Amino acid sequence: MSLDVSPIEKALLRGKWTVPAQETTSPAADLAKAVVEGRFRDALTSPASRELLHLQSAGFDSPFDQAFSLAPNSSAEPIEAELLRLTLAVACLHAFVQVNWTGPDLDVAPLEVISLEPSELTEDLVNTKAISELAQGGEPAYHLTQVAVFLRLAEILLALPYNHCQTAPWWRLRASFIHQQILDEPVPQSSPTSTGLEPLKASFAADPDLAGRLILEEGLLEHLFSQDRSAADLFVLAAKATGLEYELTGALGKRTKFQQFDLSQLVLLAESHLPDDDAIANSTQGQDGGEAVEQPNIPETLALNDDTLLEQTEFTSSSPSAPGSRLKHIDPSSQPPLHPLDQSILLSMCLNVKNTSPSHGLTNEQMSPYMLRVISHPRNWSIHTMALLLRSRLESARTRTVERSTLQLQALIDQMPTADSTLQERLLYFHSIPMPSKWELERELALRFLGLGVVRSAMEIFERLEMWEEVVKCWISLERPEKAITIVRDLLEGRKAEADEIVSREKITSNDRRAIHDITREAKLWCLLGDLEPTNAVEHYEHAWKISKGTSGRAMRSLGGYYFARANYPEAITCLKRAVAINPLLSRSWFILGCSAMRVEEWEVAKNAFARCVGIDEDDAESWNNLASMYLRMGTASGAKNSEEELSGTEETTAAAGEAVKSIPFSNKLLAFRALKQGLKFSYENWRMWSNYMVVAMDVGELAESCRALGRVVEETSDKNGADSVDIEVLERLVAAVTRASGNPEDAAVEGGEGTAEGAAQNPNEGHGLLGSVSRLFERTLLPRVSSPRVYRAYARLLTWEGRWEEALKAHLDAYRGGVAGSMQRGETDVKKWREAVGEVEEIVDVLRNFGPRVEGSKWRLQGRSIVRTFIGRTREFEDEPEWGRLVEIQEEMSQKEEDD
Repeated sequence: MSLDVSPIEKALLRGKWTVPAQETTSPAADLAKAVVEGRFRDALTSPASRELLHLQSAGFDSPFDQAFSLAPNSSAEPIEAELLRLTLAVACLHAFVQVNWTGPDLDVAPLEVISLEPSELTEDLVNTKAISELAQGGEPAYHLTQVAVFLRLAEILLALPYNHCQTAPWWRLRASFIHQQILDEPVPQSSPTSTGLEPLKASFAADPDLAGRLILEEGLLEHLFSQDRSAADLFVLAAKATGLEYELTGALGKRTKFQQFDLSQLVLLAESHLPDDDAIANSTQGQDGGEAVEQPNIPETLALNDDTLLEQTEFTSSSPSAPGSRLKHIDPSSQPPLHPLDQSILLSMCLNVKNTSPSHGLTNEQMSPYMLRVISHPRNWSIHTMALLLRSRLESARTRTVERSTLQLQALIDQMPTADSTLQERLLYFHSIPMPSKWELERELALRFLGLGVVRSAMEIFERLEMWEEVVKCWISLERPEKAITIVRDLLEGRKAEADEIVSREKITSNDRRAIHDITREAKLWCLLGDLEPTNAVEHYEHAWKISKGTSGRAMRSLGGYYFARANYPEAITCLKRAVAINPLLSRSWFILGCSAMRVEEWEVAKNAFARCVGIDEDDAESWNNLASMYLRMGTASGAKNSEEELSGTEETTAAAGEAVKSIPFSNKLLAFRALKQGLKFSYENWRMWSNYMVVAMDVGELAESCRALGRVVEETSDKNGADSVDIEVLERLVAAVTRASGNPEDAAVEGGEGTAEGAAQNPNEGHGLLGSVSRLFERTLLPRVSSPRVYRAYARLLTWEGRWEEALKAHLDAYRGGVAGSMQRGETDVKKWREAVGEVEEIVDVLRNFGPRVEGSKWRLQGRSIVRTFIGRTREFEDEPEWGRLVEIQEEMSQKEEDD
C-alpha cells in the first residue's frame, strides 16, 4: 500500500499536525511530524537526512548543488523519497527562518547536518560560501546572515523534480520570498515561481484556509516586487477565498479625553467564517471588548500614556454599517475575534504604509482601522508582532505617538531571542505576513533614530549590522565625509575587518578557501568609494565592474548615473543597458536610460525604457508622460529635427505634442493619448501634463477630454498667468466642433445620420454631445477666472448658436470692453493701435444692429451711439486720419435711427 502524502503535505503547510496515527507509519512521516512540531534537530540529524545530505568531496571546492549526492536510499519507494526531500527542505527553510526572523536560538548547527569526513571546514567557511552562492542578479546577500547554508540546501532540495508531492511549487514560492528579502534589491527569478501553483488552487478548493494562504503569499511576493496593484487584487481574492467579510465605515465616537461631542470615526467591521481550531481560551476579549487578559505568549503592547489621546477610540454607536450591510449586527466596540489567517490578510492590506501619496493606496487614516482590528484580539505571536510593527510605522510621523512608536519597535527587537512563545506558534503564520528579518528591524530602528536626529545612536546600530552605506550617510550628515572615506578604504584594504570571525578565519583557512570571499560585496564597497570620491568615481566604478566579472549591477547603475549627470549620454546608455540586463526590476535605472536615449534621439530605446518603467511602477506619472512623448516622436522624419520643440517642463515631464503632428501615424497618437490619460491619474495637479494631454486629445478626436484638460490647465495656472493660461486655438476648435452641427437637435440628428435627437447628443466629441462640456468649461472655469476678449467672443459664438441672443450680446459687449477699443485712453498716439480699435468699434456696432432687434426691450441704438461717442471723445488726436470719417458716419447713423424710432 503506497503512502498517502496529501495529509502530510497539508500538515507541513498549515504548521499543525492533524494526520491520523495510522498514516504516520513511515520514517518520512515521522520526520514530517518532527518538522511541524519545530524539532528541527531531530529531523536534520536523522540517519535519513545524513544519507541524503552526504558531502561528496571534503575539498568543498564545487558549488553546493554539486557537492552533495542527494541520493536517497535505493530501497525507498519514490513517493517516500520525495516526501523525505520535501520534509528536509522545509526543515532547512524553517531553521533558517528561526535564526534570522522569528527566534529563539536554534539548537542545531550546519556542520551537524552536513555529513562529511573529518576536515578543516568551519561553520564560518560554510556560511560564507552559502552567502556567496545566494548572491543573485548582481545583488549581494546580506553578509551577516546566519546559517545561510540551510536556505541554500532548501533551495537545492526544492529544485529537484517532484512527481508525487504536489505542494513543492508552493514551497519554492516560500523559499523564493525569503531569498529575496536577504538581497540588497529584489531581482527577477530565473524561473517563474507561479509555475505549478494554478493546479494547487484547484486542488485546495475544498480547503479555504489553504487556498487563502496560497493567494495571500502570491500577493506578498508581488508586493515585494513593487507590483502593488496586482498584489492588492490578490489580497482581495484571498479574503474571498477564506470567506472574510469586512467593511470600512464610520461610527460615532471619541478619540481624545476632553472631547465633548461624538464625531464620526473610521472603523473596520470584520467577521471570519473559517473554522477556528485554536482553543478559544487562548484568545482574549481584547482592547475593544473590555479588559484584556494578559497573555504570556504574545509580544508586549506598550500603552500610549498621552495626556490628550485615548488609548483607543471609544465608540458610542452600536450599528455603524450602512443599511443592507451583512455586518450590521456587529458592534464596533465589541467585535468578535478574527481567525489568524484573516488577520494576516487585513495586515497585508496595510502594506502601502511607506507610500507618500494618497493616490498610491491607503492613507494612514485608512490603514489604522485595519491594524487596530488585528491588535484588538491577539491570536498569534507572529501576527501580533507584525500588527505592532505596522502601528509603530503609522505612529512614527505624529508628535504625540512618535515616542511610543520608537519604544515599541525597540521592544519588538528585544523580544526576538526570548522564549515567550513556542517555535511552532511563531512559524504557524510566518509565511502569511511580511515580517522583516532581525537585521531589517534593527535597521528600521536606526533609521527612526536618524529621522529624530539621533545620528550617533543610529550609526552605532549601522556599524554593528555592518551596513556601511548607511554608516557613510551618517558621517556625511555629521559633515565628516573624510571619515566615511577612511572607513571604506580600511574595509577594502583589510585594515578594518567586517566581523571578528574574519580574523580567525584568515588564520586557519587556506588561500584557495579565502577566495570564496563574496565579490559582490567587495564591488559594492568600491561603488561606495566612487560615490564618496567624485574625482576618481569612474575609476572606482570600473574597478568594481572588473572585480565582479561583469555581474555588479550597482557598478553600472552608478557609472551610468555619473555619465548622465555630466551629459555624456552615449556612455550612460551603454552602462545602463548593462545594469538593466543584470537587474531589470529597478525602475530608476530604466528611467535614466530612457532620458539618456531621449537626449540622443534614440526614440525606440527611450520608448522601451519608459514602457518598462510603467510596467514596474504603474504610478510613475513622469514615465507615462515621457512614454507619450516617445510615441509622438516615432514614425516621423521630422521627429529628430524638432527634438528641441518639446513643451514646457523639466526633462522628466516632456511631451512632443507641439511637433508636426500631421506626419505622426494616428496609431502612435492614440497610444500617446492613452499613456497621458493613465499618467494623469497619478499626477492630477501637473498642468504641463494636462497641457500635453489637451493637444494630443484634440488631435485624436477626443474633444471632450481636450475640453476637460483645458479646464484643468486654467484651474492650475490662471492665478499666475491670467488670460495666457487659456489656449485660445484649442478653445475655438472646441466651439467650432459644437457649432458646425445644426442648432436644432432634430436637424443635427438627420445631418449626422443618428436618426433621433437623443442619438445626436450621444457623441461626446461634437455638436450637442459636446455642448454640455464646453458650456461648463466657460461658465464654471474660464469666465470666473479669465477676462479675455477672445474668450468672450468664443463664448458669444457658442451662445449665438444656441439662440441665446441677450447673453450673446452681453458676451460681445464684454469682449469689446476688454479689447483695444474699450481700454483706449486719452493721449494715445499709436496710429496702428487706433486703427485696430476703429475696427473693433465697427464690429460691435454691427453686432448691435444684428442682435439688438432680437432682444426684447433692448436699447441697442442708444448703446451703439454711446460707444461711438465715447470712443470719439477719447481719440480726437486722430481727427486727420481717413478712418475718422467712418466713425462720424456711424455716430450720425445711430443718432438718426434713434430719432426715427
